Amino acid sequence: METSKRPGGRSARVRDAVRQATLAELSERGYQGLTVENVAERSGVHKTTVYRRWGGIEGLISDALELASHEPWPIPDTGSIEGDLRGVVQLVRSGFADPELGPVSSAFVAAAVQDAAAARALHDFFAARHEQSAEVVRRAVARGELPDVVDPSEVIRVAVAPVYYRLFVAHEPVTERDADRAADAALAAARAGVL
Repeated sequence: METSKRPGGRSARVRDAVRQATLAELSERGYQGLTVENVAERSGVHKTTVYRRWGGIEGLISDALELASHEPWPIPDTGSIEGDLRGVVQLVRSGFADPELGPVSSAFVAAAVQDAAAARALHDFFAARHEQSAEVVRRAVARGELPDVVDPSEVIRVAVAPVYYRLFVAHEPVTERDADRAADAALAAARAGVL
């Protein structure tokens, strides 16, 4: 007799419940306050199951990031590379400024600094986001706004890097003007053929 996996069965429900609990705990308590016990209690999943499937908080972080990397990203389409690139950087800035999403995003970065598995998961998450966002650069190349030798993902990385520097290295706020300036600097470099 042939058996088949049930799509969206118990395993998927458990994973989703644990992921939602992980995100809620990160939002409320940050990375330092994240515990398997609290995630298990919040998700309604026994803590031995959480330990068995995720191993600990690093596994919870990695799994949440892996799932998030497949979620769609609202890519701006303003009709110009300047507007689109500014839109991408503003999305990053506003995500960290959001009262619910910001603490979770910051916790992911904090986890990546402290754990190799979380760092790999964050790297993969950023690679997926940069690839999705690179569509604004590919459209600009197709419209003739940028030379066809630019590396679309590198333009995105250079555009958003100042946001991360200000938030996580300099511990400075990022204003809309700061975000626009970062996008404009990346655009100037792309137009000059540097990227």
